[in-house]
Amino acid sequence: MANFFDILVEVLKQDARFFTDDGTLLRNKVYESALNMDPGLIELLLSNDDTKKRFFAEVNGTYVFDKVGFGWVVNNRQFLPDSYTRFKNRIGLIDSRGDLISQSNEVVLSFPYKDCVLEGGQTKDDQKRDEVFYNETLAPDEVDRLLYPKVLVNAKRYTENGVEEGVPFHDGDNLIIKGNNLLAIASLLKRYEGKVKCIYIDPPYYFNERKEADSFKYNSNFSLSTWLVFMKNRLDIAKRLLAKGGTIWISIGEDGMHYLKVLADDIFGKDHFVGTIPRRTRNGKSDVPFNLSQDFDWLLCYTNVDDSSTPIGRGVERKYYETDDFPGQPWRLADLTKQTTARERANSFFTMVNPKNGDKYPASTKRTWCITQDTFDYYYQKGAIVFPGDYDFLNIGKPYMRKFKSEDDAAGKLSAVISDFQIQEFLQTLFGSAKNKDGNSEIDAMFGREEFGYAKPENLIKAIIEVATQEGDLVLDFHLGSGTTAAVAHKMGRHYIGVEQMDYIETVSVERLKKVVSGEQGGISKAVGWQGGGSFVYCELAKCNQYFVERIMAAKDDSELAPIWREIKATGYMNHYINPREIDKNAEDLMSLSFDDRKRLFIELLDKNMLYVNLCDLDDEEYAISDADKAFTRSFYGLEGK
Repeated sequence: MANFFDILVEVLKQDARFFTDDGTLLRNKVYESALNMDPGLIELLLSNDDTKKRFFAEVNGTYVFDKVGFGWVVNNRQFLPDSYTRFKNRIGLIDSRGDLISQSNEVVLSFPYKDCVLEGGQTKDDQKRDEVFYNETLAPDEVDRLLYPKVLVNAKRYTENGVEEGVPFHDGDNLIIKGNNLLAIASLLKRYEGKVKCIYIDPPYYFNERKEADSFKYNSNFSLSTWLVFMKNRLDIAKRLLAKGGTIWISIGEDGMHYLKVLADDIFGKDHFVGTIPRRTRNGKSDVPFNLSQDFDWLLCYTNVDDSSTPIGRGVERKYYETDDFPGQPWRLADLTKQTTARERANSFFTMVNPKNGDKYPASTKRTWCITQDTFDYYYQKGAIVFPGDYDFLNIGKPYMRKFKSEDDAAGKLSAVISDFQIQEFLQTLFGSAKNKDGNSEIDAMFGREEFGYAKPENLIKAIIEVATQEGDLVLDFHLGSGTTAAVAHKMGRHYIGVEQMDYIETVSVERLKKVVSGEQGGISKAVGWQGGGSFVYCELAKCNQYFVERIMAAKDDSELAPIWREIKATGYMNHYINPREIDKNAEDLMSLSFDDRKRLFIELLDKNMLYVNLCDLDDEEYAISDADKAFTRSFYGLEGK
């Protein structure tokens, strides 16, 4: 077959359309020409006996082109494999069944390298798209320990009084984790499964093309299937973390919204879809396609209960009166009418008469009284009806119902978002004061320079937390970014967990929370009366092979790369189907690869199940986990004394 591939290349070389000036085959051009039954291509293939025999069948003296078979050959990995692919095949870098992974139907996409896991080892958002890609496919039987709980190290508690090290973890502690978010939230399951009341995430948006307002600058233009699998892996775990009656809110742009809606319907269930809510991201622009400025992104919201429950609502600050006729019983006014017509509720369509002065108040034909003529005396005698003139401080023109505070407290029911919150306040926030520039301004004011692009504004998160949680509830954001969710949750008296792998978790996210603890007055601080206080714990996933990934990525030449390869061989933390001696035996071919390809190869050789140290290996001396880190890890997983 290899000889045939060489023959095919020589045949195609006769047509300049199929090659670049430097002699590179334009494989897609060849494939497109075949699909279009290009006469020039067919004539070339018929001119050679080998290609004629391989791709044509003779039927009654006519040659029929097998374009499907031709397409298979052109797209086969063995057709013009580069030196990198040849080397991988030679050393056995294929799946455990001995097949090329790209030819197997039983694969999953694994994104273990970083928070957004599209480019290997990336820790800064200014690394551009020309970086070598290191994401890969893993066969299911290769993924065994990847999602095991991980060891946690370098724990610190930040308080008003400074930093405490060597701390244990306690119930109710706020937590910030540095590390791959898929592996981090998988680790959270052991302690927090079914306990998170609200999840908010601002994941990398899927874009059809590069967008100016892409807060994940390094993630544009990746394939839809990759993005959807990336989201699915994380949402599957997020669902398990939600408490009964919890909600998850996902910020998403227009290009990815409908794809994500279909995926999330499958994960959470269509009957658990709460709603799609728009957020205005900017003021209108004129230089846009079709002359229509799309100035919104969206919030998708799901819950894990049916619509007979009320996972979303808000407490209402009501004005109560205290009067001498009802001592110690604060009361308020409530509507005494009901949205039913006279025809629907005839016994409530009557003229209400004030027993004190005979004043009459006829019912409306379109909105009757909420009590009947027969029950009027009962409600009046118990003091449940207030007429105009009963109290000098009231300025009312019709009868009202008296509702006691004790009744409201006993009901314990939050008011509906749609009726008294969403239209008046929630959408007002999302349409007017939650633009991208508002989030940027908050970061700029806090750090004196733009450290993070397109941070979500605190107003947005405040609106969500108000309707989805109560004080003391647990909030999770595993795309923490600049730390907006954690900052708002802290100021509003909620517990929180944040996860981020990018290096700015230390320079932006943690520093922002330290300012919050100290009482900073930006964002929503004045609106909620924030004066400072509280604490949070910071820790990191303990690195194993991730340590090698980052060093390989940082290597600038072979003098730095070679020692890393020797260390990798010494540890044995490689894929089980790789024989290091085969690599060394083919050292000359290895060195013929480009430097970037050698870096890429060494990362692919690493066992992805061992990117971070698993909890089950906590006491393995080979990983050299310190006593302090062991103690913190045990306290987090509830393993003290074990």
